[in-house]
Amino acid sequence: LGQQAFQGMVLTFYGRRCAVTGNHIVPTLEAAHIRPVTQGGVYRVDNGLLLRSDVHTLFDRGYLGVNERFELQVSSALREEWGNGREFYAMAGERIRVPALGRDRPSRESVTWHMDQVFRR
Repeated sequence: LGQQAFQGMVLTFYGRRCAVTGNHIVPTLEAAHIRPVTQGGVYRVDNGLLLRSDVHTLFDRGYLGVNERFELQVSSALREEWGNGREFYAMAGERIRVPALGRDRPSRESVTWHMDQVFRR
C-alpha cells in the first residue's frame, strides 16, 4: 500500500472520526503512522490512527501517545513547554476510538515503539 491507499483504509476503519477527539470533519483528518515508514513502520491499518491534523502533529512530536490498552497518554512536556493542552489533559487515560476488529486495531508492537521512541516522558 502507498500513502493514498493507507489514508483511505484508515478513514474507513476509523469511521471517519478522529481516534482521540471524535472530530468527523474529513478535511481535517489525517492517517497517522504510529511507527513511521522511515523508521520501519508499514502502510497497514494496525500501524495507523485517524487523527485531526493538530492531534497528528502532537502525536508525531511525542506530546501525545497511546498505550497498549488504547488509552490516551499526554506528556507533561505539553504543559511545561507550551503552557497549554487542557483539552488533552482532560482526556488523559481515556480509551481512544479504535476499529471494531482486533486485527485492525493498533498493534502492540507499534504503540510500544511509539511510547518508547517518540513519547516525551
